[in-house]
Amino acid sequence: MCTALTYHNGDFYFGRNLDLAYGFNEAVTITPRNYFFKRADGSEIKTHYALIGMATVFEGYPLYADACNEHGLCMAGLNFPGNAKYAPFDAKKDNIAPYELILVILASCKDLVEAKTLLGNMNLFEATYQNFPLAELHFILSDETGSVVIESQKDGLHIYDDPYGILTNNPPFAYHLENVKNYMGLKAQNPKNELSDQLDLKTYCEGMGALGLPGDASAPSRFIKTLFHKYTSYSEKSEEANLSQFMYILDSVKMIKGSVITQDGKFDITLYSSCINASKGIYYYKTYDNPTIRAIDLHKADLDGDKVTSFKLDRPYYIDRQN
Repeated sequence: MCTALTYHNGDFYFGRNLDLAYGFNEAVTITPRNYFFKRADGSEIKTHYALIGMATVFEGYPLYADACNEHGLCMAGLNFPGNAKYAPFDAKKDNIAPYELILVILASCKDLVEAKTLLGNMNLFEATYQNFPLAELHFILSDETGSVVIESQKDGLHIYDDPYGILTNNPPFAYHLENVKNYMGLKAQNPKNELSDQLDLKTYCEGMGALGLPGDASAPSRFIKTLFHKYTSYSEKSEEANLSQFMYILDSVKMIKGSVITQDGKFDITLYSSCINASKGIYYYKTYDNPTIRAIDLHKADLDGDKVTSFKLDRPYYIDRQN
């Protein structure tokens, strides 16, 4: 269960909540331009764009959950269980495995225009990295010009324009696009009496314009709540104000330990919240155990190196079973 968000107020920002019942050895990870890697189709990439994001690094290989490249193109994978279906290998297309999709696109494409060209001939085929399980994901891909959602399902690969710059989990994105229409009456201002001019009705407190705004942790509700806070949001055009506002929006849909219990009796929590200033290449994050926002600057690293660099989150894993 996750939530991804874009925000544009002077600079362009991209980030997400990653909600899970367990850690995955995640670390902020920089992949420099000369990091050599082999793609799942056997081809090799020797030089490429540098990127920064949250990843599990296994034997020197970064498995990204979210990232941004040096030109401001950003991407995140979100849980899509039951709906994600990957295709067989197709020799006539550009075959990319789910585990490498973020790395390949951000390493290869400067912006959303180039990424859409790559996606036009892409086949997201069923392949895993080493002994890692196959991740059932859909993806949001964004730059300052817009966003798309990528979903590989039983009936094929779907690329949706995302006018909201938001993504959560199931159902498929087409549902979220329609569900938004159920909430057109929400507003930040107090409502007026629309029921009848024969009734003398007045509000009795602030915030009643948003009556009906969902408050549960389901993906459709988090989508609507994130959208409401994004589009009613106001902040000064400063780094501090934008970062603070972005994190407050993510906080409004975060998982609090005990509020969501999985089928196997574990607690879903927001392991981390990230906010990337994609215009400047700065990766901000905070964890469930430490709300202090920390920052790592891509452009202060050696971007012409050939090995990934990881920064551990210094967070104890104490997510246990329900008592």
